[in-house]
Amino acid sequence: MQLKKIKLETMVKQICTHNGSFHADESLAVYMLRLLPEFKDAKVVRSRTPSDWEESDIVVDVSAQYDGVKYFDHHQREFTETFSDKYKTKLSSAGLVYKHYGRDIIKCILDGAVTSDADLEVLYQRVYEKFVEALDANDNGINKYDVEELGVQPKFNDNAISIPGIISGFNPNWNEDSSAEAFDRGFFKASDFIGKIFVDLVTGYGKAWLPAKTLVRKAIDGRMDVDKSGKIILFDQFCPWKEHLYNVEKELNLEGVIEFVIFQDSMGSWRVATVPVSSTSFKFRRGLPEPLRGLRDAELSEKSGVPDCIFIHAAGFIGGAKQKESALKLAQMSLE
Repeated sequence: MQLKKIKLETMVKQICTHNGSFHADESLAVYMLRLLPEFKDAKVVRSRTPSDWEESDIVVDVSAQYDGVKYFDHHQREFTETFSDKYKTKLSSAGLVYKHYGRDIIKCILDGAVTSDADLEVLYQRVYEKFVEALDANDNGINKYDVEELGVQPKFNDNAISIPGIISGFNPNWNEDSSAEAFDRGFFKASDFIGKIFVDLVTGYGKAWLPAKTLVRKAIDGRMDVDKSGKIILFDQFCPWKEHLYNVEKELNLEGVIEFVIFQDSMGSWRVATVPVSSTSFKFRRGLPEPLRGLRDAELSEKSGVPDCIFIHAAGFIGGAKQKESALKLAQMSLE
């Protein structure tokens, strides 16, 4: 019986990170590792002692070593690793773990929801770009803007409500219990906090954002059935379409073709939205009719000749009507 117990204990994986004050990057790195089957039941040791590193199966954010196998630290002077040639941001322990294990971590979170390597790669890249890179930059002291060169001054300070700021708050205060046990308790709370945010993000991208691409492709394929111009697409329900639209247009060699998108909103009415020149731009490819901008309800219906109108925004980028046919007519008028 004793031999079986010893054998079982030796099979338990061990993750090591540093003790003392902690940050967002190693808090997430440890959580991500524990999502993997091989580290699911791993023991987490917080130590700066080399013998503890040697006894561990994986070491993150401590040891001044990086080999992509066991050691995942970024504090050594010669470290210059980035996520890929596309990025300039130096990786933190979170980025290092994600770079090597990210695809497997995503598959574990989504549990079969992603069925193709292409979709997995899209998610792998997106999660880094939208979430992990910012943690890497924060931990490495990289500003979002070249503040000194541009002379840009922030209008307010949001450090306390940023994820790294919140994680910092899990550390014991200077005048509280500062024992190793207190720091460990705070670390595991912080790791659980940021880890759940990460899992929710990946789940949203994998089970909501990515499937929307199928709907966008279907809408673009059926655009000629909506309007003979082929410049209007229609969704029977709202989905996040902007980024997918540009990608699908590129795949189909239709870049710049779609100018209006019609969809039903959460209240049951219908919206007609312009297509921005890019996913982050307020400049649109074609706007709703300028003479009708800023008008609402009966006045808009009277001047447009379209029944059931609700509004056209003063900037001309979106409008609404009670019926699908009326929203379509507003889009068609804009093409004339």
